[in-house]
Amino acid sequence: MLIYLRVLQESFFFALNALRTNILRTFLSLLGVSIGIFAIIGVLAAIDSLESEIKDGLSSLDISTIYVLRFSFGPTDLEPYQYENFPNVSYDEFEMLQRSMPEMGAITYTVFSGAENIKYDNKTATGVNIVPATETMYELDGLKIEEGRFYNESEANSGTPVVVIGSEVANSLFGDSYPIGRKVRLYGNKFTVIGVLKKEGQGTLGPSKDGSAYIPVNFVRKIYGDNNRSRVSALIMKPREGADQDEFIASMEQKLRNYRGLKNDEISTFFVNPLKGFTDFLDQVTSTLTLIGAVIASFSMLVGGFGIANIMFVSVKERTNLIGIQKSLGAKNRFILSQFLFEAIILALFGGLFGLLFVWLGTIVASGLTEDFEFVLSTQNIIYGATFSASVGLIAGLIPAIVASRLDPVEAIRTGM
Repeated sequence: MLIYLRVLQESFFFALNALRTNILRTFLSLLGVSIGIFAIIGVLAAIDSLESEIKDGLSSLDISTIYVLRFSFGPTDLEPYQYENFPNVSYDEFEMLQRSMPEMGAITYTVFSGAENIKYDNKTATGVNIVPATETMYELDGLKIEEGRFYNESEANSGTPVVVIGSEVANSLFGDSYPIGRKVRLYGNKFTVIGVLKKEGQGTLGPSKDGSAYIPVNFVRKIYGDNNRSRVSALIMKPREGADQDEFIASMEQKLRNYRGLKNDEISTFFVNPLKGFTDFLDQVTSTLTLIGAVIASFSMLVGGFGIANIMFVSVKERTNLIGIQKSLGAKNRFILSQFLFEAIILALFGGLFGLLFVWLGTIVASGLTEDFEFVLSTQNIIYGATFSASVGLIAGLIPAIVASRLDPVEAIRTGM
């Protein structure tokens, strides 16, 4: 054990000596490893950060939530011509499912209305995300009220012009003034502010609630009707606690098919999008991105590996005389082999550590440039980068080390002279 520790110590000093003696050559050789590690770990760090941000955004959502509408959240086997004329889900279908499914935990009907401006006196909140929905959206969307209240069932059914606004909207329109009971203008009509939502922060999977406004969906139905193709309506639901989601979806789909009069051999004219399926799809996307990024970045490591192999062959050539002397004094082949392998690994680790340093600096700069997104270099990726660079050094230095260990001592001394 002690002899290997001495070999490691010798190899470390040999590597440092090589760095000092041939700075330019060593720098160019290690640059390939540094760039390779930077590319691979940089890709992994970016994808891990994105995945973490998405999971944080989904953490407040119930993965049992199901979206039913005329579009699919992910890939579909249907051709565009088959689904492009699917009808919107209707308010009548919402009421039918609400009363006919005892296993229903909660359901809401909403219309994706887009952004509008809300005015109060001479102030305007621009680009507000308007969410027309039934009163059950409060539970399904996990809303939290800071001031006032959410609209009730009676107000939702009658389409009363009331509005619940996000914190950013409230601040833009009222500043420090009390907003409840104030009249604002939206869709050319006056709405009474009855509630303000708690500040949420940047939304990961869509507009933030801070810049949104919730109104009764029946008010929008009065304006645009139920057959307006420019507006996409959706049913958002979740089964009651303890219910099997697959059975719930099958039952709901069959009731909706029967309501639309679809025959057994006809395709469903709607898409069922479980949130769990969407998160699984995101996991597949991030896994694919990780694989593609790692494969592309691995080509940089090939350059680094060739650089390490080159410097090790040169090192063997320069130290041929020394190798001959060591072997003539009794050094075993495995001693010479270990010496050069350790040196290759140490050189590769230097390159890997520089690459990790560049990634770390990159995460700091990137996090500083993005206000609500944090890039993170995880301990796992640091270990992975160090292990990968050491492995590259081991593989790249193996052949030069074998060549060095098999040198004939007499020929080595003569060649070196």
